[in-house]
Amino acid sequence: MDVDPRLYSRGGIITERDPERCIIRLRIPAGMLTPEQTIGIGKIARTYGDGRVHLTVRQTIEIPGVDPSRIVPMLTALKDNGTPLGSERQEIVNVTACMGTDHCKYANIDSLALAKKIDERFFGKEMPVKVRIAISACPNGCSSERMNEIGITGVREPHRDQELCTGCGTCQKYCRENAIIIRRGQVELDKKLCMECGMCVMPCPFDVLRGSEPRYRITVGGRRGRHPKVGRELVTVSDPETVLEIVGKIIKWVYELASSDVLLPEQLDELEFNQFKKEIREQYAEKREWPPAESEGSEYL
Repeated sequence: MDVDPRLYSRGGIITERDPERCIIRLRIPAGMLTPEQTIGIGKIARTYGDGRVHLTVRQTIEIPGVDPSRIVPMLTALKDNGTPLGSERQEIVNVTACMGTDHCKYANIDSLALAKKIDERFFGKEMPVKVRIAISACPNGCSSERMNEIGITGVREPHRDQELCTGCGTCQKYCRENAIIIRRGQVELDKKLCMECGMCVMPCPFDVLRGSEPRYRITVGGRRGRHPKVGRELVTVSDPETVLEIVGKIIKWVYELASSDVLLPEQLDELEFNQFKKEIREQYAEKREWPPAESEGSEYL
């Protein structure tokens, strides 16, 4: 069977070291599969590949050892299985996420639902540079979201009922950043150290330390690879639909202005990221940013 060379422009088809074989990368947003899909992938790998599958760091699966002449029927089988061809090149690639509030006791946001919406709206869009999107439901960063071109982190601000708090120090014990101080029976928070993870909220034995509504902190320009880099903070918002709007604006900004021969993190200044951030914050930043950029030192929770 003749192979349409245009298929190789699709990022999910990767030529192996042996040019007579290729790897097929799948689209599996947030790495979530049903048992039936998993069995289906195994059967497809046995039929069209070399009988093995590779689990990637971006929560998807690659099937190696595929004869290029069999790509077309394989792609049909993958689509019927609900695990279609993925992307790898200058595109919006597989969206990754942690398990979120459905499963993790530390989670602040429903990262799986958000990943699904982002995938449905933006996956596979052609871009001048590769754009990875990752979501972590808390600042523990299990999905390394801040080391992606677009990262989304779930955060919560701690609040205390000062009249009921006994100053027992339980919250201080659970704070991993040493941001909580007990001074003369009063609980103080060092806002410079606080990561807004919310881990101090749940252990309070008297239920007087509460968290704010979950919020979504968006970063831009992170990367892994040879020279890892943490993304720059763009804005923090409270609504997942607003997150989708902002992600769309980031993608449009990158699509229209970015150069194709330079990784996105290396051209943020050239793209006037600070001006873009100013415009986004003027439109979306909430009246009370947490923590305020000008804040210093400690204050009572």
